[in-house]
Amino acid sequence: MKYVIINGSPRKKNTWSVVKQVKSNLEGEFEEIHLASRKIPMCNGCFKCIMEGENVCPHFDYVNPIVEKLKECDGIIIASPVYAMNVTALLKNFLDHTAYFYHRPEFFTKKALVVVTTAGAGHKKVAKYIDETLRHWGVNRVYTIAMACGGKDHLETSEIDKTSRKFLDDLKSGGLHSPKFGDIVFFDVWKAMALSKDPIKADSEFWHNTGLVNHDFAPEVKLNVFKKLFSKIMFFILKRVMK
Repeated sequence: MKYVIINGSPRKKNTWSVVKQVKSNLEGEFEEIHLASRKIPMCNGCFKCIMEGENVCPHFDYVNPIVEKLKECDGIIIASPVYAMNVTALLKNFLDHTAYFYHRPEFFTKKALVVVTTAGAGHKKVAKYIDETLRHWGVNRVYTIAMACGGKDHLETSEIDKTSRKFLDDLKSGGLHSPKFGDIVFFDVWKAMALSKDPIKADSEFWHNTGLVNHDFAPEVKLNVFKKLFSKIMFFILKRVMK
């Protein structure tokens, strides 16, 4: 197993302590990416990654090496403490640079584990935000560890161990989970946009070149008959609306 750990914390304290405990339950090789040392320039909202393709992002050389690592790994681990009821600026900046995955999801065979810690509150909200982002990327299953560590002298490891072992077992199984209905809706939204009369060029090329326009969902992920029907109906409706 190969894991990529994206550490969104500017320091190695509570959040990293949880990550280390997670690692003790996993098997394989770890690539640690500490965003604080990557010095990624702030996303300037130019929209080039979405409209023209991620390769024309002015910060492509900073972001793409991390993205390529994510594509190569078996398991993704993303960690962040809660800063002002959200992820850190470091992690938000990286996620902003990957906004094109909302239009062009690629990680349908990947599974991820999210680690969020806080001294007080907001951990569940922040974990949910990262989970939703990864699902928009196409990630097949996301596990979360969200902990309030304020005032504690030591980690409560039982939940960390339980969740990280589930993550490992799922990776080792090699199986893929059926998507949620909401994930199917977003898949159909972007597919319909790619087939609209005036599509975003980068989106249209991606959906056609990958062949995703010909499927009810990513072909690696099996849908039961009800979800297949749901996807077909949703796509039919969305395609008519976007005309």
